Amino acid sequence: MSLPLYPLTFSPILKERIWGGEKLHTYLHKPIVSAITGESWELSAVKGDVSVVANGPLAGQPLDALIAERPDDILGKKVHARFGAEFPLLFKYLDAREDLSIQVHPNDELAKARHNSFGKTEMWYVMQADPGARIIVGFKEKSSPEAYLNSLKDNSILDLLDTRTAHKGDVFFLNTGTVHAIGAGLVIAEIQQTSDITYRIYDFDRTDAHGNRRELHVEQALDAINYDKTEALRTYNRQPNVANTMVDCPYFHTNFLPLDGQLDVSKSGESFTVYMCTEGAFSITLDGNEYQYTTGDTVLMPAVLTDFRLSGTATLLEISVP
Repeated sequence: MSLPLYPLTFSPILKERIWGGEKLHTYLHKPIVSAITGESWELSAVKGDVSVVANGPLAGQPLDALIAERPDDILGKKVHARFGAEFPLLFKYLDAREDLSIQVHPNDELAKARHNSFGKTEMWYVMQADPGARIIVGFKEKSSPEAYLNSLKDNSILDLLDTRTAHKGDVFFLNTGTVHAIGAGLVIAEIQQTSDITYRIYDFDRTDAHGNRRELHVEQALDAINYDKTEALRTYNRQPNVANTMVDCPYFHTNFLPLDGQLDVSKSGESFTVYMCTEGAFSITLDGNEYQYTTGDTVLMPAVLTDFRLSGTATLLEISVP
């Protein structure tokens, strides 16, 4: 007989990055062991980086094994029918002490053909921003493959790209094909398709501790890029105790939920729900049990858990699959 399901948290998968820092510990309480920790993968089914349950009777169980055993209960019947037993999303926190590389992600068709992978549509929620921190999102004006290649030859790629000052609470939605980079001084919550396919096109001529430059993917990116001008910044309502829509796309639906007090939640059971706590503290009450969370926690509510109560004072991102 299967164990009853409950709100699941997972051990963070911490990633050193040349651009990373220490805010994942100081700001989000992650157990980093390196001063260049750039990413905390909160909930992942990426091959080789599968999340493991950290709490309760199912502690130690990998996410993919749980889904294989109980796909409808974990994913929801609608998500299971669409994606099979694959967990379709990847959730991360990022700390950019330095600028990330300028990069682009392929769409589903290109990623499938080249890498047998999903594409990588993603969104960013800015949790913390140092004064003047910036984000690069797309081109200033409509561009072309020729202009892109020429700008890399003469180191003028930054002149083509749209740079925005980023502030706490900003939301950027990045369709596949959008050239982008997270700038120094930002802590970001990232929600994306399950994919680790990135084409790096410019890295500021940086070298690692051994003097080596990171690999670039200039040619691969050529037909992955959307050369049209795009608008990535999203506006959204911030009504307390309401699930305010931030992003609604074919791969994920994300709500901004400023919790102040109590909120009874009722779900359809067609999709799992994930809560990322970007500020404050909250609890989930389910079947008479209370589960406590704080800033930096990410919680997976299996689809079978349809009715529960949220309590506390917290800023939550609420994510499901449409």
